[in-house]
Amino acid sequence: MMERPRYFTPSEVASHCTSADLWVSFLGRVCDLSPLMSRYQGHVLLLPIMECAGKDISSWFDPKTKDILKFVDPLTCCERYYTPRGRFVHVPPNGPCSDWDSDIGQPWWKDRRYEVGLLSAKTRWIRILNTLTSQEQLLEVCSEETLEEILQRFLHFNSHARSYTWKHQGQILDMRKTLAENGIMDDDLELDQLRLDRDIFIPTIMLNFNDDLTEG
Repeated sequence: MMERPRYFTPSEVASHCTSADLWVSFLGRVCDLSPLMSRYQGHVLLLPIMECAGKDISSWFDPKTKDILKFVDPLTCCERYYTPRGRFVHVPPNGPCSDWDSDIGQPWWKDRRYEVGLLSAKTRWIRILNTLTSQEQLLEVCSEETLEEILQRFLHFNSHARSYTWKHQGQILDMRKTLAENGIMDDDLELDQLRLDRDIFIPTIMLNFNDDLTEG
């Protein structure tokens, strides 16, 4: 069975924004470029990437080819990479260059070794209410995640989350399914159209204690 990809929220990507811990997202992928930063440490061609640390750089790419955008140079009539922020690592120079190493293998944007997961197409906020302690936690999750994967996020706040039955409006939730598949629909678009405050209508998941303490 193929392993499910891990999904990330834009805010999670944005938290990795230093040269030692640098993530970017593009075309739905999330990549950890920290090893690239370490390999080319101090190189001027890292600057455009550093400027976009923690951000989405899909605008750099052609969605069809998955490659950097290209244009035809009006002076040379040759096809070039379009890099308005400046040339960056693994982008070849526009002309002959003595220090250009053409033997780079896969450029970083095609190298799957940098990929750590996928960017959520739509995130959601949920409220998790512990009926035993009355503690409440707001949690931003990915719409693609199953309840089991959401539980993994919640373990940070409650290491015994597996000791609870997860319910919504009295119905036991299937932990193998997403929120939508469990009937907890995303009403954000409709709420926006009605000009209603999303925060008032955040769905609540109730945690009911099972009387057994599982390991966190």
